[in-house]
Amino acid sequence: MNFVQPIRDPDMIQQIKDYLMEQNPRNYMLFVIGINTGLRISDILHLKVKDVTGMHITLREQKTKKRKKIRITPQLRRELKWYIEGKDPEEFLIKSREGRNKPIGRSMAYKILRDAANQFGLQEIGTHTLRKTFGYHFYLQTKNIAMLQELFNHSSEKITLIYIGINQDTLDKAMSKFKI
Repeated sequence: MNFVQPIRDPDMIQQIKDYLMEQNPRNYMLFVIGINTGLRISDILHLKVKDVTGMHITLREQKTKKRKKIRITPQLRRELKWYIEGKDPEEFLIKSREGRNKPIGRSMAYKILRDAANQFGLQEIGTHTLRKTFGYHFYLQTKNIAMLQELFNHSSEKITLIYIGINQDTLDKAMSKFKI
């Protein structure tokens, strides 16, 4: 299994958003939902229009079967507003072009993200990159690792710090200053 990284640079995030919007609004929304909620790709792909019309996204996680309630940020609310306008409440948000009302598969989501990564020369990018990018920037803004640990349902703060790449940043910084 490959180890993926968060996208640390806010300018790079914006460039990817711009690129994905040009390609396909659905792919753009996949990215935007992921980096603004921290949901796993399996949960994002199962979201329907009706799941994002209130103040929160409420769902049962595919992996853990636990109930989760996430407040929709004002920025994400603005993006969702134009995207879901006129859509049926039962329609999947990240809908496949194949079939009547089916979400894209995990492999297609991976392909979309890898294509964007290749456009910008990014390595170590996969479906977990969205979740890790959310976590990385949430931590930088709040410095609240305990809250992020709870959001991610991790068993320890240490696991969360490793997951979002903060430990790697700290190690890299220390090594860059090391000299004998």
